[in-house]
Amino acid sequence: MRGTMRSRVSPEQFRQTSLFPRGLSAASRATEGTAALRPEEGPAAPVAPSPRPVAPPVPMPQRNLLPDEAPRIATRPPTREELWSRAESLAWRLSAELGMPVRLSVTDNRSTMVSFRRGSAVLALRLHHMFLDAPEPVVRAVADYAGRGHRTAGAILDEYIRGQQPRIRQMRRESDADLNPRGRCFDLQALYDATNRDFFQGLIQARIGWGRMPPRRRRKSIRLGVYDHQTREIRIHPALDTPEVPSFFVEFIIFHEMLHQLFPSTGRGGRRVHHPRAFRERERTFPHYAAALRWERENLGVLLRG
Repeated sequence: MRGTMRSRVSPEQFRQTSLFPRGLSAASRATEGTAALRPEEGPAAPVAPSPRPVAPPVPMPQRNLLPDEAPRIATRPPTREELWSRAESLAWRLSAELGMPVRLSVTDNRSTMVSFRRGSAVLALRLHHMFLDAPEPVVRAVADYAGRGHRTAGAILDEYIRGQQPRIRQMRRESDADLNPRGRCFDLQALYDATNRDFFQGLIQARIGWGRMPPRRRRKSIRLGVYDHQTREIRIHPALDTPEVPSFFVEFIIFHEMLHQLFPSTGRGGRRVHHPRAFRERERTFPHYAAALRWERENLGVLLRG
């Protein structure tokens, strides 16, 4: 999973904990406890156990089975109607727990398992489909983390996600956007190669490209760079591909995302630390570190409109 999601602009996001950055959740239907399905791969439906035999079966001679001959339990993928029913049930459970409407979108993401946007009257929530079968304590932890802002609930979600790793899609789909490093103003591959050579002795192994431009809307924060630990991919927000953005700032964002490969997230005191001390110390060695932070602070409005 993309264990270290970096939001470069909003000061609020420097305080995030656990594996889940605060994100923008796409609304589905504007009624209480509604749900929208987005996964293309859903959880397998449970298989009913066979009836217990009246008498024990007669032992039969057995031969050693090769690994590919091992008995398999037949399962069938859930139908869309079944997924919808589970999602709607989860949305109502969360709504009842929080006492407010919950608009739920179910995803098949490889990285962000939980993201949300809290409004004054509704919680817009995006969850990986693994949560459709979550036990009650995990559902309460989702409500506490996303609905009530209790950071300590993130530890429960971290533990649940670690136990559900096989259900996270590992491979990119053909429908996933390809990484294109060439932009109108900046060639990310050239900047990445120079940064890797000058600061990492060429040891970082990752692909880099521009992300997709999100829908135009007012926002309070922007994630300028993302590193995916599973696929070793770096995506840079296309808002930086303009003449107004200095090249040293784009280089700094690339440098920051490359550091995630050297310094992965760590767990400490029930919290997920995305930028450990060693990460921060190494980040300050960037030659234009102070200038990059100053430019970021002074041009936040421009970036948010981009």
